[in-house]
Amino acid sequence: MSLVAVGTVAFDVIETPYDSAQDVLGGSATYAALTARLLSRQVGLIAVVGHDFPDDYVRLFERKGVDLAGLKIDPARLTFAWGGRYGEDPNQRTTLFTDLNVLTTFNPVVPPAFRESRIVLLGNLDPYVQLRVLDQMAHPEFTVCDTMNYWIANTPALLNDVLQRIDCLVINDEEARQLSGCQNLADAAEVIKSRGPRILVIKKGEHGAILFDETQVFLLPAFLTASVQDPTGAGDAFLGGFCGQLARESAITAGALRRAMLYGTVMASFAVERLGPDGVVHLSLDAVVQRMRAFKRAVAWPDLC
Repeated sequence: MSLVAVGTVAFDVIETPYDSAQDVLGGSATYAALTARLLSRQVGLIAVVGHDFPDDYVRLFERKGVDLAGLKIDPARLTFAWGGRYGEDPNQRTTLFTDLNVLTTFNPVVPPAFRESRIVLLGNLDPYVQLRVLDQMAHPEFTVCDTMNYWIANTPALLNDVLQRIDCLVINDEEARQLSGCQNLADAAEVIKSRGPRILVIKKGEHGAILFDETQVFLLPAFLTASVQDPTGAGDAFLGGFCGQLARESAITAGALRRAMLYGTVMASFAVERLGPDGVVHLSLDAVVQRMRAFKRAVAWPDLC
């Protein structure tokens, strides 16, 4: 397996100024796996759903080429569900409800075929579950992790254990400040890297993303899209594009990380253009390549030296 994606598969209730939807397919692993699969030949999914999870959604993953050997169906519980409302400013979100359901007892089992995966993508999830997955992996070449403010505040010890075992952490600017205790993002990066990950990516929403590693600081703007319909899953789509591109690289070099940032940014731009996961479900590799070329032209610098 080239890449294994771990995270949530959920029912989302979404309200925006433009539209609303009930029980749409969502979750960190959903967006990450669907975008990664556009770039990587082999993507395995590790997640849990309840007895209420529709066969149509299962078939969607299968049609997109995602290996579901790691998808557990809990016959006694309901699927994880989340609801959110967005205002005119897409950066402002109100969580309406969070029903953990199957996540309260999720104990992931990594299928044998997934244990040799080259890239491990740990989507936003309880650090205990992330650690359980890492314990079952053989020797991944590169491990990328996402987290959120809830885990930073409520499970700091477990999260610290995760940080010591990963290569790259991908979080937003608010989370970076919370995790590090620093307001300046350059200072925050140094503090976070000192706790384990040698690479840090800080997402800044409509203002792009910053990559910090041992040799470089690389800044990218967001792709300017004409229509932002729904920001749900944009960060997870970024993560999937980032990891999917790394799975295509022969080695994880400074150049490979820059290319991964480009693909992550482009994938996120598609995710926000339609309600729910439709922006990535109906996405083609040709469309990604065309937007990538447009993005590279937009950020190209003239030779000033």
